[in-house]
Amino acid sequence: MTIEQTAVVHNDRQPHHEPQKPRVPDLSWTEEMRETLVLAWPMVAAQLAMMALGVTDVIMMGWLGPEKLAAGAIATSLGFTFFLGFGGVLNAVSPIIAQARGRRDIKSVRRCARQGFWASLILFSGLTVILLNGERLLLLFGQEPLVAARGGIYMLYAVWGFFPAMLAMVLRFFLAAHADTRLFLWVTIAGVGVNFVGNYALMFGNFGFPRLELMGAGISTSVVNAFMFLCLLAYVLWHRHYKRYYLLVRLWKADFERLREIFRVGTPIGAMIFAESSLFGGVSIMMGWLGTDTLAAHSVALQCIAVAFMVPLGLSQAATVRVGLAAGQQSRENVRKAGWVSIGFGVGFMCITAGLFAVIPEVFISAFLDGNLEINREPIRLAITFLQVAAVFQLVDGLQVVAGGVLRGLKDTSFPMWAGIIGYWGVGAPFGYLMAFVFDLDGRGIWMGMAAGLAVVAVILLIRFIRREQVGLLKECY
Repeated sequence: MTIEQTAVVHNDRQPHHEPQKPRVPDLSWTEEMRETLVLAWPMVAAQLAMMALGVTDVIMMGWLGPEKLAAGAIATSLGFTFFLGFGGVLNAVSPIIAQARGRRDIKSVRRCARQGFWASLILFSGLTVILLNGERLLLLFGQEPLVAARGGIYMLYAVWGFFPAMLAMVLRFFLAAHADTRLFLWVTIAGVGVNFVGNYALMFGNFGFPRLELMGAGISTSVVNAFMFLCLLAYVLWHRHYKRYYLLVRLWKADFERLREIFRVGTPIGAMIFAESSLFGGVSIMMGWLGTDTLAAHSVALQCIAVAFMVPLGLSQAATVRVGLAAGQQSRENVRKAGWVSIGFGVGFMCITAGLFAVIPEVFISAFLDGNLEINREPIRLAITFLQVAAVFQLVDGLQVVAGGVLRGLKDTSFPMWAGIIGYWGVGAPFGYLMAFVFDLDGRGIWMGMAAGLAVVAVILLIRFIRREQVGLLKECY
């Protein structure tokens, strides 16, 4: 061990003393907007690149035929829903590290990142127990036995990629807290290429590999996640700015105080994310009750809004970092500006997409369905109707996700979790069912239910941020 590493080890063994809080100047609105945009745009682009990973899988599964596409797509959806719930807990790493860095507490940054690795192992262990029974789960959700069997095979091999994916999330949040977000973008873009080559080789038996079809897709998914994690790890270990943290020194030693903090802050985040993602899964099931045309139209419209959603999602991640840094620096004014700037950017962008979906929905739908084919006429008509409802949907969806990221920066996660559960499942799902099946609005009624649920969550979270001082969210800023 080097002298520097010995010093790190010695420092980690000392009793924890809170470092002196730095006094920082209040940023102007223009400065905050610039800082937020610089931090956010690579995060937004990386989210779009992550979507490209999933789209690549779906397209190439389609080359295997509709039956295998159905099996692979439903298994991917199932695995991703559970991954969002379990992996969502790791979102706690972002505000904890951001606040520690705002205090210039290097030791806490280092220890939190290490315990993020520990938390990843714990979460992956629970996730594996569920997803290794993928075939049973698909049968439980009413899928045909052949579809469930094929989907289960894919999941048996894809599940092992979730562990490096979780480790990569920890490093991603670590880098974001240092305003270093571009690397993850380039790594994700490279990952899309690796995924395409892996699928082409393993799914279809090219380059001398055996033809493994959905099994090959699962293996390729695991390989690309491991590739992305190793790229991020190499960067953190070798970059001169991050070498001082010695993230892997004494990795074996648990820090139960910080590990508990990650789960205390992160469990409500994971629960809220799972509530939202499971709502969309439940909506797809209800759409299936209305027929194939309705389900196809819903899938197309949902894909359109999912692409638009990547922008406020990236902004919400940037908001967590910006608000966390301001809170760690004890600047109530910077917390206020960071929160409102992020919310303004998110809602402003979604106003643009809402207008486009309301005025020219057919332009977006034509990217997925050929209007010249008679068989597509009814799905296109329905999809246009859904996107027009999504014009309202966009505004509240952007507001709720960015407001959630802002509150996360203040480590406020339990309240948003209950707001999400009430909004998504207490309002959204039953209201959508009522409008669709009681008032006979069919798929449009289900979309109205989703919009209503998201609107409830958006309003509650916005009021929470407005009342941040009264409810004690700024206690660390005194």
